[in-house]
Amino acid sequence: MQRVLLTAAVWCLVAGISMAADWDGFRGPQGTGISDVKNVPVEWGADKNIAWKFELPDVGNGSPIVSDGRVFVACAEDGGRKRNLYALGSANGDLLWVKTVRYELPERIHKTNPHCPTTPAADGQRVVVWHGSAGLYCYDFEGNELWKADLGKSGHMWGYGSSPVIHDGRVFLNFGPGRWSFLVALDLESGDVLWQTDEPGGNDDKYIGSWSTPVIAQIDGKTQLVCSMPARVNGYDPATGEILWTIGGLSGPGGDLMYTSPLIAGDRAVVMAGFRGPAIGFKLGGTGDLTESNVLWKTEGPQPQRIGSGVIVDGKLYMANADSGTAQCFDVETGEVLWRERLGDGAHWGSTVYVDGRIYATNQRGTTIVLRPNPEKLDVIAENEMRESTNATPAFADGRVYLRTDKALYTIGD
Repeated sequence: MQRVLLTAAVWCLVAGISMAADWDGFRGPQGTGISDVKNVPVEWGADKNIAWKFELPDVGNGSPIVSDGRVFVACAEDGGRKRNLYALGSANGDLLWVKTVRYELPERIHKTNPHCPTTPAADGQRVVVWHGSAGLYCYDFEGNELWKADLGKSGHMWGYGSSPVIHDGRVFLNFGPGRWSFLVALDLESGDVLWQTDEPGGNDDKYIGSWSTPVIAQIDGKTQLVCSMPARVNGYDPATGEILWTIGGLSGPGGDLMYTSPLIAGDRAVVMAGFRGPAIGFKLGGTGDLTESNVLWKTEGPQPQRIGSGVIVDGKLYMANADSGTAQCFDVETGEVLWRERLGDGAHWGSTVYVDGRIYATNQRGTTIVLRPNPEKLDVIAENEMRESTNATPAFADGRVYLRTDKALYTIGD
């Protein structure tokens, strides 16, 4: 009996380590861009330290995820008429299955944001992917369709891009941008819509919209859903969809646009608007309109273009910008810019990641720059060129890097 209990305990420990090592959604297991994975490669190249490669049929901005020995990535073909979810074996890159959704109706996108721009989410048993107007789909890990949800037609001149989030048996999605924009929760087992909270002011022709992926956070001792919307950030009750609090002041000179996800560390948070809009740091806690009471700082004047999200390490925010090819380090408490330097030769659309004591930032040229988190200066460790363009964020699991380019999915490591 003791041997059985010991075996069970060891198995649970191993399973726990395996799950902790997964990268099962956009920006990692907590949606923060931070993972506790160790022994991650620092140096690689197109012909160096590549474990396996899987060619993709078309370009795409969606990032890969890793869950229970499987890698999932979305990619369209045939001009978006075929929207695919690929499942690969993480060990060797073997194709396990591909599920294709056909959608023949026209859907507005932008050349910089083609079809299938979102990242799947998984829980070790099920994987969910959003295909825009074609719907939200859930599969088991053998590729069997469990359910699909028609949430309506998405339509914006710059396409869609928010990714689903799985938490506590529910799927959360920031549906939009466009005339119909809302945050929605669905039952993970059945696909039934549990609640929908509309976001006013949607428009498919003006510079208004949110592509932000929600983040789960612990605030005031309770689980909340935090999502950046046009011109404001909201905290939601994940059980009901009620907006618990809001902070405004995020309109920018180019419009009310939000690309990045909220950045949360303890009881502090930072949100960054797009198209040269402001960044705001604020303290978490409270109800109602907290713009006057909780805002700690706000940047002044036109800001760099920000599309990918930054990462907070030891009270400092490290951000790679989209237009100028620069990196910045902010003090989260004061908003002071501690340094701003050019970061390689290329703009950054993917989000930065902190793993194994280092920061990884991949630019549009496919070069991943590895940094030490140093509040005093830009501290580059390595620059790894793949010589293929990408807008995706790399995933980290089991001591490997999973990097999607416009041509292929690469796994880097032994």
